[in-house]
Order: sequence, then C-alpha cells, then structure tokens
Amino acid sequence: MVLGVIVGNRGFFPDHLARSGRQDIVTALTGKGIKPIVLGENDSKHGAVETRQEAARCAELFKKHREEIDGIVVTLPNFGDERAIAETIRMANLGVPVLLQATPDTPSKMTIRDRRDSFCGKMSACNNLAQYGIPYSLTTRHTEALDSELFRKDLDWFLAVCRVAKGLKKLRIGAIGARPAAFNTVRYSEKILEGAGISVETLDLSEVLGRIGRLKDDDAKVVERLKAIRAYVSTSSIPEAALVKMAKLGAVIHTWMQETEVNISAIQCWTSLEEFFGVVPCTVMSMMSDAGLSSACEVDVAGVVGMHALQLASQTPSALLDWNNNYAEDPDKAVCFHCSNLPKHFFRDVKMDFQEIIAGTVGKENTFGTCVGRVKSGPMSFARFSTNDREGNIRGYVGEGAFTDDSLETFGGAGVVKIPELQKLLRYICERGFEHHVAANFSTVASAVHEATTRYLKWDVYWHKG
Repeated sequence: MVLGVIVGNRGFFPDHLARSGRQDIVTALTGKGIKPIVLGENDSKHGAVETRQEAARCAELFKKHREEIDGIVVTLPNFGDERAIAETIRMANLGVPVLLQATPDTPSKMTIRDRRDSFCGKMSACNNLAQYGIPYSLTTRHTEALDSELFRKDLDWFLAVCRVAKGLKKLRIGAIGARPAAFNTVRYSEKILEGAGISVETLDLSEVLGRIGRLKDDDAKVVERLKAIRAYVSTSSIPEAALVKMAKLGAVIHTWMQETEVNISAIQCWTSLEEFFGVVPCTVMSMMSDAGLSSACEVDVAGVVGMHALQLASQTPSALLDWNNNYAEDPDKAVCFHCSNLPKHFFRDVKMDFQEIIAGTVGKENTFGTCVGRVKSGPMSFARFSTNDREGNIRGYVGEGAFTDDSLETFGGAGVVKIPELQKLLRYICERGFEHHVAANFSTVASAVHEATTRYLKWDVYWHKG
C-alpha cells in the first residue's frame, strides 16, 4: 500500500526532531512494506511541512501520486504547524483517510533542546482539521512512539480503514437474476448505492442460461472450471452431469464479471436455476467468495457490500449467513446458517452435497452443488448494511464475537456464535427493521469497518460493543 506522509514542524521547537522524525516514519512504513510519499530532505526544511510554500509543495507531490495514495499519515515529532498540515491536505484534495500520530516526550529529555510538545500540538492539528472539515483518525494513545508495537498495530488498523474506504467508493456489484419473489427482505435502492459510488450491473438469468447453452462440455474454460471445482471440494457423491453444469455456470459468470469489470456479486440462487437448469450455484459462489470475490445469495446486493467491507479490512474471505436459531438457553449464543455457499475458509470440514430445503420441491436431482459442513471455531466480525429509502442514506451495524465449538447436529453450513449482549443486538436489528442476513468474517475488524464507513463514507452505522 501507499501512504502520503506529512512531517509536522514548527521553527521555534527543536529542528533536529523533525529530521529524525522523518527518518523514523519512513523506517516504520517501509518496514511494513508500505511505500511512503514524502518530501525529500532537500525539498523543504528537513523534508517537513511548516510554511504555506512547503504545504503547497507537499500537496503537489501528493497530487502526482493521487491514483496511488491510499491514505495520509501526519506525524508530529514536535509541536508542528497546524495550519500547514491542514492546508496540505486541503490543497491535495485526495479524499483519503488521515491518521494523526504524535511522538511522546521523554522525561529525561525535557530541556529546550529536546522537548517535543507534540502532546499539545496534536490537539491544535486536530482543531484545525476540524475547522477545515477534514475527517481524520486517531491513534489508540494520544502519543505513541513510531517504533512501538502499539503504533504498528494502529498502522495495521489504519491500513484496514484505508482499504475499506477506498474499496467501497468505486465498487461494482453484479446482480445476477431477480430477487426471489418471496424475499422482500433483500430489496434495496440502486440509486442510493450509486450516490455512494457503488454501481450495480445486472444480468438476467435468461442470458446466463443462453450463454451456457452455447458452451460445449469439452470447451477449454469448462474443462478448466470443472478441474477447479474438483480440486476445491470433495465431489465423490455428485453426478458428473451436475458437475459439468456447475462448471459451465461458473465459466459464464466469471467471463461476464471480467467483461463488465464487476468486483463482487449477488445471485438468484433459488428456485429458477434448480427448476430450469438443474443445479444450485452454491459451490460456484463459494469458490468466488473464497478467492476474495464475495458472492451473496438471494440477490442480496446490500448484503454483499457487508461481505466485501469485512474482506477488505481483514484480507480474508467473508460469508453471508442467516441469524437462524437460538442455541439452547444461552442468551448470548445463536446458530448462524446457510444452505450453503460459505467459502471453504469457513469450514472445519466440507463436502459437496444437495440442497435439502428445496429438494422436496424441485427434486433432489436438481439441487446438487451445496458446500456443507461445520463452521470452524475462531474470532468473528460481522456487518450488515442496508439502503434506507425513507432517509436516503446507507445504514448498518457492525460488531464482533466468536464462532464456538459447541455441538450442533444439522444440515447445510452452520456454526454456533457467541456475541456479548446478543439480545441487545437482536432487539436493535428487529426494532430498526434490518434483514435476517449478516456478513461474517474470521477476524476482529469491526473497529476498522466502523471507522471507514462512518468517518469517511458518512454512513449511519451502529457499533455493537456488548
């Protein structure tokens, strides 16, 4: 990733701190594989920003790297000039997240030669950014050393914020098929999403089936996709004809997504494909999600936004689950379930099977292709976003819990979750009319997703902290 760097400086504070501070931030960033875009030591006094001229110079540098820069880090090795910092960001006008860091003073170095006063300067910098209307993020502690473990963790968090903010601004979603008629719950507003920079590209199922009809069983892309399916999950009990159908479906969707530059998808998974094509798309969707191309069932376009946000933050696959059942008498536990198209990353063990819920309606022979098994234990982040048509905005909730090892005998892809104050969350969901779908991820990234969506995207998002 690439971060713009502003090194603050103020002339009547020790200059040597600006010089060493610039070196320290460059070392901290490059040590984590981050490319810093920062003024050279000959471009300004010690490569820092103090005057309006230096601010303009730094802003021009940032503009040259506009397409690269994911975020901006402001480091204060001394008090810093708050106006120059705000002016730099305003003139660059990148619209990316900003992190403010201030280096702590050392009690044994509080003479006029070495005292930093960045503790105080950070407040002034924040005050000016607030006046300028520039959103910014803060480190966990008011002051943090650049070589500390605490700052390294905050930097990881900030990178996640940057990925989410950038990844959701120019997102393209493929909506494949119409939503199931019985599922009003997954309605959404394309216009509200478009206003947030999220575009929806549609593809009718008739087009999908028509393109499949033009493929031969021995076409190269079908053979390649069939090989990938067999390598992905155990298919020992699945008829060959059903596997070939899945391969053709996967090939058509993959080609269409590449042609239309679609990032993620939401697909009508029942019951048209089962009735008129003879398989479920679950394995195809599971494989996409496992590869980071999140795919939601039941054309839940808003749901896949949550999946993608979690995936951007954690850089691991996400799933879309139902808040499905209570678990015994524990008020903080529930069963999360889907039929399932969960990515392989989620399972303790997994195999391909048939979709038991709709098999009785359309016939078992038409429902092969689910990925079923027990969800493994581990940390859980969850998210749900929706378009709020009455207020014309995007709203949602995020939080964290855990997938547990509690015993569970059921079908599909399922796991037990434990979430602090779950009843409070469920009441929030029901009182505000949220959907029964929730995106989940094996991570602890709720804070980063909340920061990106509220501070930088201006969505209305509740953070459930238990």
